[in-house]
Amino acid sequence: MSLFSIRNLSCAAVSLLLTACAGDYAFKSNLDPKAIDDYFKPSQVAVFDGKTLPNAPFKRLTLVSGETCQFKATDAPASIIEAKTLARRAAADLGANGIIIQRCQLIEIAEQDCVSRALCVAQAIKINQQ
Repeated sequence: MSLFSIRNLSCAAVSLLLTACAGDYAFKSNLDPKAIDDYFKPSQVAVFDGKTLPNAPFKRLTLVSGETCQFKATDAPASIIEAKTLARRAAADLGANGIIIQRCQLIEIAEQDCVSRALCVAQAIKINQQ
């Protein structure tokens, strides 16, 4: 084979490879955009405890709570962190952008429904953004 034919053959192969990947492809996902927004909703709510309060003025809205339950002994234990996240979600649903934790409790005494339970009660607040 001559150098000219090898060169033409390699150019044709590269052209074929490049055009094979070209096309009108669209990305389709089974994820619902609203579900993604709902998943990240608690991250929009700041958490304060009784010792530290927001530096900006705020309005108290209402009490919110979050509760987790370990249904079976083989399930993950109830978590105060998850209970706080659920309280943050409840506050976000009310339009709050902060919560002041009043109390969190981990109950490790088995009851009729739960092997262990975590509960957090908080004050939902709306912090004035300056």
